[in-house]
Amino acid sequence: MIRKQQRVVFTFHTTTDAMAMESLCKEKNLGGRMIPVPGEITADCGLAWCAAPEQEETLTNALLAAGIPVQGVYRLMI
Repeated sequence: MIRKQQRVVFTFHTTTDAMAMESLCKEKNLGGRMIPVPGEITADCGLAWCAAPEQEETLTNALLAAGIPVQGVYRLMI
């Protein structure tokens, strides 16, 4: 069985925004991965970005600098 770990999850209004996040993270060599939106939360788009909680500030700053809108930021056990 896979142990659940605390993660920071970024949700988006559109798939385009989620894909822009993925491209940004690959380009800037930032951590995380695309996941389906967990059932505990809701979002307009069915995709979310999941990363280690200690990356929240770095990822938030990168999103702001790139102008990518975020619908929500959550800390979940995934």
